[in-house]
Amino acid sequence: MVDAKAALQAGAADVVALCDVDGSHLTAGVAEVQKAQGKTPKTFKDFRELINLPGLDAVIIATPPHWHALPFIAACEKGVDIYCEKPLAYDIREGRAMVNAARKAKVIVQVGFQRRNSLAIQQAGAYVREGHPGRLVQIEAQINYTAQPRDNTAQTPPPSLDWEFWCGPAPKLDYSPNVAHVAWRLESAYGNGHMVDWGIHWIDAIRRYLGAKTPHTIQAMGGIYQLKGKITTPDILQAQFDFDECPVIWRHRLWGSTEYDPEISNGIFFYGEKETVFATDDRWVVVPHDKKSPKKTIPAVGGKLDLMHMANFLESVRTRQAPICDVLDGFYSTATVQLGMIAYRTGRQIKWDGENDQILNDPEASNLLMRPYRAPWKHPA
Repeated sequence: MVDAKAALQAGAADVVALCDVDGSHLTAGVAEVQKAQGKTPKTFKDFRELINLPGLDAVIIATPPHWHALPFIAACEKGVDIYCEKPLAYDIREGRAMVNAARKAKVIVQVGFQRRNSLAIQQAGAYVREGHPGRLVQIEAQINYTAQPRDNTAQTPPPSLDWEFWCGPAPKLDYSPNVAHVAWRLESAYGNGHMVDWGIHWIDAIRRYLGAKTPHTIQAMGGIYQLKGKITTPDILQAQFDFDECPVIWRHRLWGSTEYDPEISNGIFFYGEKETVFATDDRWVVVPHDKKSPKKTIPAVGGKLDLMHMANFLESVRTRQAPICDVLDGFYSTATVQLGMIAYRTGRQIKWDGENDQILNDPEASNLLMRPYRAPWKHPA
């Protein structure tokens, strides 16, 4: 509903239908949309029925990632434009199949990297690209916070929720509040962990700063230390992505977040030969290496990022001009963090051939590029 309401607020768009496998969500969504636009949208549980709706111009895919690929490709086959939340796909082979489908159909695709609209990130990026910090030696990004896992005891799904359909092509785990709505982000079967869910925003921003596609070497280490038995993805993780331009480090910690300096617990550090630059959502900071020169903090608060991102998409639908984050760009950022998780799971360095979408000389890691689908669903690759 965040994306649907952004589409309504952006103007010149009608929400003609909603689709959800949870009837209670559908009922609540209909009430919100009807109040906002004065028209009652049609409702569906099956995305294939929604996509066959006559006169449909565009769809928003805001499901968990394991349900991105099939609705996306179905929309492409209907020639319908797509706003798809990040990460683009659950696995790398899905992502490439989605790129191919969108290119073949010539549809407009916007991937939900809303922070591309952040004024602070844009200004800091321009400053770095203009060379003020000097040659970049290293980039680091991080977010630390205390996660609050939900009840993870197996139980009967709510009557309103079709759990079989919710799991779809992914493994069907026993239902619990800790693997379903919202909490799927830290469940490996559905969300792939915090770096893929949240770190991907900063990795996307860094790729743009560097003008890079994907890294050539990836390694990661971490584990579940504090939340063992509660989540299935690392509560501590450090990943290194070696791009041609410089190494990039990602870190997260999901517990013990009483920070020495909370102001830097969420953001990006650019370490240059002359200056260090820190950027986060609402400001950026320049720290000269010369200790006699003062640190400069530049506040930069812009508009609502989700609204701006959706408005950019709707303008692209009307004008047929490329949006701020098209499908290929979204694929590169998604594949980068997915490779980080493959390196974590195998416990070794991964070498990536970005021209051919292949992991080199590691059959075990290569098998993780694609997860088999649960019947009757068929993997698009």
